[in-house]
Amino acid sequence: MQDLLQLKSRMDTRQLAILESELRSRGKNVLVAYILWYALGIIGGHRFFMKKTGSAVAMLILTLTVLGMVISIIWWIVDAFHVHRWVRDENLELEYQLANEILARTPPSS
Repeated sequence: MQDLLQLKSRMDTRQLAILESELRSRGKNVLVAYILWYALGIIGGHRFFMKKTGSAVAMLILTLTVLGMVISIIWWIVDAFHVHRWVRDENLELEYQLANEILARTPPSS
């Protein structure tokens, strides 16, 4: 986090605007993640959205059996408490990558 603050402190207003615009268009949305959790969560839809493909496929396969469905329901409920953190962490990582890219390709204006 401190590295991100240092990167952003080296940016001018134009670069910060570019960063915010890119983050808004490419970042994950908490509302979308929770809608997917609610609507498709039992089959791992929210996990696919968060690029947790392995565990999403596991949830999908588990729902095919009765015991697996019970496990998936418990997993789905537990995930409700993790979705917000996943989105925040994903967006922080994206912001860090974007800040590095912007600093590398656009010199600060004078």
